[in-house]
Amino acid sequence: MNIIIISGSIRKGRRSHDVAVALATRFHASGYKGAAIIDLAEYNLPVLEEQYDESTHTSGGLTDIQQKLDKADAIVFLSPEYHGSYSGALKNAVDYFSEEFKRKPIGVVSVGAGRMGGINASTDMQQLVLSLGAYPMPYKLLVSNVQQAFGENGEVADEFLTKNMDRFVSEFIWLAEAIRDKKQKL
Repeated sequence: MNIIIISGSIRKGRRSHDVAVALATRFHASGYKGAAIIDLAEYNLPVLEEQYDESTHTSGGLTDIQQKLDKADAIVFLSPEYHGSYSGALKNAVDYFSEEFKRKPIGVVSVGAGRMGGINASTDMQQLVLSLGAYPMPYKLLVSNVQQAFGENGEVADEFLTKNMDRFVSEFIWLAEAIRDKKQKL
């Protein structure tokens, strides 16, 4: 099963990407070696003027992103909370595509510097998932106090976060496999 994690921050000094790496590591440890990260900081996506079409969008890495999303069986949206919602970089990237998300399970991970872990961003991302015609996973991963959650080498330093990440991965795999299995029967 192909799982894609969209790391939705392009900000310098971001800590949310540590969460994306930790999640990918957990998916790999669970036997899903195909789990990969689309790091939006690696792309130079222009502000959306029109949806992706391979004949007109030849720059900025959109073709690469489109191919990864198209092959994905399941997707994770991961974003820090900025001003009460998810990042503009994530919204801009998602808006380029449509069919690539339809009828796929999408998990939501939000990151915050405070105690609430980006709960507003997570709620907005679940609404986005519904608007895309995808299936939002009910269980959300909220990462609070992200500046203290990881050690110097990127390892998770918070026991509570470790348990929540493990639960998120388990719940996500269950949902993704259930939807994939149902699609295969159609």
